[in-house]
Amino acid sequence: MTNHVTVKICGEEYTMITEDAAEYSQKIASYVSDKMQELITHSKAGLKDAAILAAMNIADELFKVRAADEQLRAQVKGYLDEAGKAKSQVSDLKRENFRLQQKLDKLEKK
Repeated sequence: MTNHVTVKICGEEYTMITEDAAEYSQKIASYVSDKMQELITHSKAGLKDAAILAAMNIADELFKVRAADEQLRAQVKGYLDEAGKAKSQVSDLKRENFRLQQKLDKLEKK
């Protein structure tokens, strides 16, 4: 479902067309507005420069999160591979244990 959501960023209103909930769009707009306001306050940047710098900072956050996500995925894959090997080893050891138990039972019967 398409929603028309009006958000406020640095005092300016923008209407978005989105499939996301209005609350989510407001949350995103608030985040962007806060980032821009921080830059305007600390660096005396104008609205355009603050928007560009905020976009750069947010893109930087995104890229770092993606890199961390990829590292975690690789780590989880490594753990899953190790777990698969361990499961295979357990299965092999159970078969060996069963074989040795049968051999022991035969020796005890003699």
